[in-house]
Amino acid sequence: MTPPRVAFFGSPAFALPVLAAIQAQFEVVLVVAQPDKPVGRGLKLTPPPVAARAAELGLPLAQPKKLRSNASFEALLRESGADVAVTCAYGKILPASLLGVPRFGFLNTHTSLLPAYRGAAPIQWALIRGETVTGTTVMQTDEGMDTGPVLLQEALPIAPEWTSLDLADALSAQAARLIVTALSEVERLSPTPQDGALATHAPMLTKEDGFVRWGESAAQIVNRSRGVAAWPQTTAFLGGARLKLSGLSRAEGQGQPGEVLAVSEEGLLVAAQTGAVWIQTVQPEARKAQPAQLWAQAAGVSRGTGFDLWQPAAD
Repeated sequence: MTPPRVAFFGSPAFALPVLAAIQAQFEVVLVVAQPDKPVGRGLKLTPPPVAARAAELGLPLAQPKKLRSNASFEALLRESGADVAVTCAYGKILPASLLGVPRFGFLNTHTSLLPAYRGAAPIQWALIRGETVTGTTVMQTDEGMDTGPVLLQEALPIAPEWTSLDLADALSAQAARLIVTALSEVERLSPTPQDGALATHAPMLTKEDGFVRWGESAAQIVNRSRGVAAWPQTTAFLGGARLKLSGLSRAEGQGQPGEVLAVSEEGLLVAAQTGAVWIQTVQPEARKAQPAQLWAQAAGVSRGTGFDLWQPAAD
């Protein structure tokens, strides 16, 4: 078999190892990324990491604002001569009109063991929900949201100390390896339909997903903190003021949910519904992060102080 020519669709840094692995063994005839966006205080127009890397490598690059009803982009994809397209964290839904352009269609690397955790944030929700194993699925893209048939799948154990940043790194490396295998065997892969009855969902995170629920167990609080480490990070409230927390770990302890049980060099010990949580670092709004003990001493926080009890609004 002649190695397939590949069109690569991706945007964030997560996709860079996947692009590198493909480019090392296959001809990449087109790279497609999200448009440049304003970044930082100066709102400087900045390309996404995949677009920047494609430019460095001298690869053909397209950054269409939209894909649906975009005849010029569809023509560009056809003219690229791509035999297959690969998507990795691209960030846009593919219209049906594009899916059949490459003769082998579109392959997507998804960071879960589908049909578990379909959606935009499978890494984050796997951690929030306390999973100990996740993995990567290479699937044939169809018109649904991560509903296409599975081509390859490999599990990945989740280390108990990993945050979403650590897990993303591990899954990115795994996806890079699996997609090379899939492309090498693209004519021989047997698609396996997903069982939709077993599907779970991983919607895009909101800021509120990072808010501490002191009425949950210590394990749930720490797992949520691991899942939101990249964004929106862990937020608690004291007297209505927002505080960013980091370095959370489970501990023994008993008290009212949100009650400070101890302040020491080890940090701030706060009661959960069951168990307690050590907090190493606190960052008040518009200030730098600082060791929890120093923050507590300056803020007059001591044993018996209670954090605000935030609860999500009822559906």
